[in-house]
Amino acid sequence: MRNLTMMTDLYELTMMNGYLRYGKDKNLACFDLFYRRRGDVTAYAIAAGLEQVIEYVQNLRFTQEDIDYLRSLNTFDEEFLTYLGHFRFTGQILAVPEGTVVFPDEPLLRVIAPIMEAQLLETTLLNIVNHQTLIATKASRVVQSARGDKVLEFGLRRAQGPDAGIYGARASIIGGCQATSNVLTGQLFGVPVGGTHAHSWVMSFPDELSAFRAYADVFPNNCLLLVDTYDTLQSGVPNAITVFKELRSRGFEPTGIRLDSGDLAFLSRQARRMLDDAGFPEAKIFASGDLDEEVIWDLKAQGAAIDVWGVGTRMITSMGNPALGGVYKLSAEKVDDVFVPRIKISENPAKVTNPGVKQLYRFYDRRTGMALADLIALEEEDFSSGEPLEIFDPENTWKRMTLCEYDVRKLLVPIFENGELVYDIPTLSEITAYSQKEMNSFWDEYKRLHRPHRYKVDLSEKLYQLKHSLLAAGRSK
Repeated sequence: MRNLTMMTDLYELTMMNGYLRYGKDKNLACFDLFYRRRGDVTAYAIAAGLEQVIEYVQNLRFTQEDIDYLRSLNTFDEEFLTYLGHFRFTGQILAVPEGTVVFPDEPLLRVIAPIMEAQLLETTLLNIVNHQTLIATKASRVVQSARGDKVLEFGLRRAQGPDAGIYGARASIIGGCQATSNVLTGQLFGVPVGGTHAHSWVMSFPDELSAFRAYADVFPNNCLLLVDTYDTLQSGVPNAITVFKELRSRGFEPTGIRLDSGDLAFLSRQARRMLDDAGFPEAKIFASGDLDEEVIWDLKAQGAAIDVWGVGTRMITSMGNPALGGVYKLSAEKVDDVFVPRIKISENPAKVTNPGVKQLYRFYDRRTGMALADLIALEEEDFSSGEPLEIFDPENTWKRMTLCEYDVRKLLVPIFENGELVYDIPTLSEITAYSQKEMNSFWDEYKRLHRPHRYKVDLSEKLYQLKHSLLAAGRSK
């Protein structure tokens, strides 16, 4: 387990020093981690990164080397540096399980701890959750556009560093990809790995046919040939067919071909016809090369005969939306044994926070099992009775509906209590199965790529009134 304690912004430590000096170090505080909407690309998200959050929190401790370095900055009180030598997380964390479909402004994670501890967590929690949730969401959009075809993650060489490659590949599996080219991710998390050969393999032989024969000799049970090194239709596919026939004569069936360049719609249709005519209708056509959800959607619309999509750069870097926009905000502080709600007020309405210690509820239609709406509510509220419940849009309060015949569940579940892990960490395969079940519980209109229908995320009446009373009080100051 890696110690990431020092992977933080300096101002987290300076605030901690200030809290200690002013005697606030034992004050309990509640922080929420959530993200703000950025157009259609974050209309929904797939929560990811919790396993790495757990690893980070369990390993929180400052080494003597860390403390010596901080002392060398000539910034911190000696009392504070002594405190760091005994630092451990002692608080509570609740979070939505990885693979949960979530929406803007919903708390994905809630921390209640002495304010010194809760403050330190901010930077690293955001780093982990923002990145993995971003990539899982991008992967989900790509998988949605593929409409049932297999999608593989091929982005390691273009990822922004080793961790982005490893954990981005992990997140892409949560988002719906079926395998990765990243061998270390496969080893660490039990993810299926896949890949073929590069153009360099073909170029290293005297001719394309010799290269294909050599590859088939080494991997007769998984012969997938890259056919666009020289001329896809004039040499690549015909040479592949020649080798496939030779394989069959030896008792093996080919896996297929891969296209990495050119007009993929036209080339795949022509290649499909050639393979079928040669007696290989089961041979798959793989495609790669600067793909993303938009390109795949267009290729599908053009009738591309592609069975498997290998998506690299644009998924692992979430091209088009390079940051999730997650934030970590103080929502309550305990004063005289009572949590006092806190609110951030802004000229930008989107940046006004929801106060108080909160829980997130999801309501399902009991007849269909499909998600109806989410409700952000105060912790003390209870919606388990099944009584008819009127909910309303917090921005346009005249938009109301009454929920009847529903099932409801709390989305924030306990992860740490009194600093101790109380959560059974699922395997990645369990997370992906859960994520697929989550996606299936939402109607397609909420998941479409362009102009998705807005899923209802409302505030409870009690939270709405609390928020507006604090806004009114803030305006009067």
